[in-house]
Parts: sequence; structure tokens; C-alpha cells
Amino acid sequence: MKLSRRNLLATGAAGLALPAAAVLPAAAQEKTARIGVAIPAATHGWTGGLNFHTERTIQSMQAAFPQLEFILTTSGDVQGQVNNVEDLVAQQIDALIILPMESDPLTEPVKAAKDRGIFITAVDRGLAQEGIEDLYVGGNNPQYGVVAGEYFRSKLPNGGKIVVMRGIPTAIDNIRIEAFQKVLDGSGVEILDMQYANWNPDKAFEVMQDYLTRFPQIDGVWAGDDDAALGARAAIEQAERQEGMVLLGGSGMNRVIKMIMDGDTLIDADIFYPPTLIQPAIEVTAMRYATQSPIRGRYVLDSPLIKKENAAEFYFPDSPY
Repeated sequence: MKLSRRNLLATGAAGLALPAAAVLPAAAQEKTARIGVAIPAATHGWTGGLNFHTERTIQSMQAAFPQLEFILTTSGDVQGQVNNVEDLVAQQIDALIILPMESDPLTEPVKAAKDRGIFITAVDRGLAQEGIEDLYVGGNNPQYGVVAGEYFRSKLPNGGKIVVMRGIPTAIDNIRIEAFQKVLDGSGVEILDMQYANWNPDKAFEVMQDYLTRFPQIDGVWAGDDDAALGARAAIEQAERQEGMVLLGGSGMNRVIKMIMDGDTLIDADIFYPPTLIQPAIEVTAMRYATQSPIRGRYVLDSPLIKKENAAEFYFPDSPY
């Protein structure tokens, strides 16, 4: 079993039960593939969960398929991730699994890897140019925006004024926002402003403070993410503006799901978009080399609305996120 990683974090092995390598054909057992993984560092709750599930899935895959070698890298900034990708290519990887911190600056380095014959698995945020990745695994981002838009239409049937917190400049953020705005067309729900909050509670607190200062009437807030929603919530409560306001985040954080289950008056719904989506990305890529399968395509998970009546289905108290 081989595992190498910059800034290695130790975790217990867990994950999907798979057949032992001994049951594979001899040719598959002899084949060794090197798979590079480049993901963001655990800078907020969702990426913390992402790192947790990445490590446990890699350990599970290596236990099942010891002929595979994984090199796991993390970075807290875009340039660091670019450097990681270039370093992985220099280590002669066969496949690259990448969740880009930002789509635009990672597109060219990943394309350069593809041009060298490396199999590309893009996860979640995608790349700025279509057709580079061989495999895409992510949530249903158009649905994510549609569900958010439908939520505000239902909560504000006579129209109202809302503010929006975008994530970071990525393909998925654009897709979500476009779908969200399309659903609100003709609804009477007015978007007062949209600013990037980086899916971060501290940044969201600052953005929400700005909104509260500039707009005397705010009927709703789409924070776009649960970390951002909690930051916005703190600012709203500090300003004592929570009366009659609705706040929606997204991604399915346990803390937020518990609020919904307990009947919170400010946050009564969420949109599911779990960090566990990294698991099928790693598993399917690994199976390409473990079983010599010609795997390509798209693997998309739904993003349903979570409400009090179904919240227990999405509540996993032992998860780190």
C-alpha cells in the first residue's frame, strides 16, 4: 500500500466495502497506477468535510487495491493549487482528481496535464473550458439554484426584497446564480445586491453588515452556503433585524440541519450539497485502473430542499460537517 501527501493528516480508515485485491485478475493486480489528488485545504466547514472524506476514501481504495498509489495534495490558495498540479504532473501521475479552488486559473494547468495523456477527473466546481475532463463528479448545480429560487418565491408570494451572497468565482457559482435569477423572473422578488462572500462565515458577516447598513428593507437572504448563512445570521441578530426575515444557506451542514429539526425561526430550510461527492470521484477513477474499465462521463448528485419534515434523513451527527 502506498500513500504520500504534502501536509499529511492522519485519519482512521473507513469507507465503502470493496472486494480484496486478491480476487482481481492477475493482470489487474500487476498494473500499478499513480493517481494524484488536488483539493482545497480545510479553510471552512465544507472543505473540512471534503478533506475528511477524501482521506478515508483513499485509505479504503488502497486497502482494496494495493496496486494503486495515491498522492494527495491540499492548498489554501489558488497559486498553491496550481503548483500542486504541476508537481503532480512532474511525478508522472496517470490520473488527476481535482476540485479547483477557482475555475479560471486552474483550467490551463489541468489542460496541460490532459495534453500529456493524464486522465482528468474534475469534481464539484469544474473548469472554465468544456471538454478537458474525462470524468465529472458533482452536485446538481442548476437544481441548486432552481431550488433556492423556488424557496424564495414560496416564502415571498407577493414579492419582496432580497440580498444574495455569491460563493467564489467558479463555474458552479455562475450556474447556480443564473438558474436562481431565471426562477425569480416575474415573481416580484427583487434582488437588491449580490456580493461574493467566499462561502466563509467571517466574510459573510461583513457582507451582511454592509447589506443591513445600506438597505432598510430586506425580506430575505440567500447566503448560498451554510457557513455563509451562519455568518449572515450573526450579523442579522446583532442588528436585531431577524423579525420577518428568511435566510437560506445550502450544503447540508449538521448544525444547520439540527436548527431546522428544532424549528429555528430564521433558518427553516436548506439545500443538500454534501462534501461526500469526492467519494465517487475517487472510487470511479480508481476502478478505471483497478479493473481496466474505460470509464468516462458525468456523475451528478441531486440537491433537494431540506425542510423540517425530512431533515432527519439528512442529519449525520457523527460527520465532521
